[in-house]
Amino acid sequence: MHPASHSDSPSRAEVTRTKGFVANIEALATANVDFRRVLYTAQHSQLVLMSLQAGEEIGAEVHTLDQFFRVEAGTGEAVIEGVHTAIAPGFAVLVPSGTRHNIVNTGRVPLKLYTLYSPPNHRDGVVHRTRADAEADTEHFDGATTPGH
Repeated sequence: MHPASHSDSPSRAEVTRTKGFVANIEALATANVDFRRVLYTAQHSQLVLMSLQAGEEIGAEVHTLDQFFRVEAGTGEAVIEGVHTAIAPGFAVLVPSGTRHNIVNTGRVPLKLYTLYSPPNHRDGVVHRTRADAEADTEHFDGATTPGH
């Protein structure tokens, strides 16, 4: 058996839609320009892309769920219970339920990341182009999962 050539590899942004979600998350995250874009919602978890503009932040918050972040591009700071930690591509941040947290873009280019909520936090398919759009929307997870799940 020969190793797959580059031409046999799936495209960088190809998404396989079956029961579940298979895609190059780095390519999707770095191409995303929306503040928040819900990609996939299962009964117990949710995959969301985020892009924070220079100087922008998610906003300090506390959830009654666990949240995982992975940075794909840009630089920033994770603030967990008042402790500030520099983050850059490759960094992961895990925020347990009930923990005050924030993610801040401290760089000059967009901070590109994805986050996993467990259980889901947002309505499936939601797109907030800007933080202002997100703050103006009162949406929350309504129990509906991604079709085909």
